[in-house]
Amino acid sequence: MNKKGFIGLGVMGFPMAGHLSSSGFDTCIFNRTPEKAEQWISRHQGQVCKSPAEIASISDMIFLCVGRDEDVKEVMLGDDGVLSEIKPGTIVIDHTTTSASLAKEMHDLLLKKQCFFLDAPVSGGQAGAESGQLSVMVGGDENSYKNVKEFLNSFSKFTKYMGKSGSGQLTKMVNQICIGGLVQALAEGINFSERAGLNTSDVMEVITKGAAQSWQMENRWETMLADNYDHGFAVDWMRKDLDIVSAEASKIGADIEITNLVNMFYKDVQDLGGNRWDTSSLLKRLKK
Repeated sequence: MNKKGFIGLGVMGFPMAGHLSSSGFDTCIFNRTPEKAEQWISRHQGQVCKSPAEIASISDMIFLCVGRDEDVKEVMLGDDGVLSEIKPGTIVIDHTTTSASLAKEMHDLLLKKQCFFLDAPVSGGQAGAESGQLSVMVGGDENSYKNVKEFLNSFSKFTKYMGKSGSGQLTKMVNQICIGGLVQALAEGINFSERAGLNTSDVMEVITKGAAQSWQMENRWETMLADNYDHGFAVDWMRKDLDIVSAEASKIGADIEITNLVNMFYKDVQDLGGNRWDTSSLLKRLKK
């Protein structure tokens, strides 16, 4: 019962679970595609489980990193789901980006079983997951956060408790609002530079040293100029996240005019066939 379970071995979860294992924690894993679990176990120390229920039966902490609200519900509530075998005192840490209402629902369900649910979405993308340099924003029971912080540190550079259940997801929504606007501005700036006949590499060298500097600019301008988008955080996932943001903004009366516009621009990128392109592909729609 002292194992650390990890469910979901996608682009983010695969390396995150790997860091957990390589940090010396007794790790067990489950993935809906068994081949991915076998690939993971060939590289890392741990145990492959046949279901989320089996994970729950042997773990005192369970990390989730799946796709959508419905995926979390399936893993938690479905046939052979976590709740069917979870033991009192277990802490579930959900790194999936979901709605805040889903986090609150899971929190309430687990409390009935004397367990705890932390919504803990991450920022830093695939590169951050692979390097163990993610940022984690956590909502839920504060004492549970303190108990899991050591384990979060195995794949993160920074973690912070944000407040009651749902606060982690709400913080991630702010993150996605800011990223969307930054990437669109970067795409427009590069497009402007190219049409004005400037040497855009020189332009970027100058402005990355000034007030316009951002992570997106530092890490994406070269691949954008090279028309390379086969990496990073996929447009499909960004649209999923921005749809969640839009729904929450409607609930609380927040004006996200620019964010909704950028979400429409990402729909244009999908129409170009860019579903799996990196979010920096907003430049493609300006150059089509």
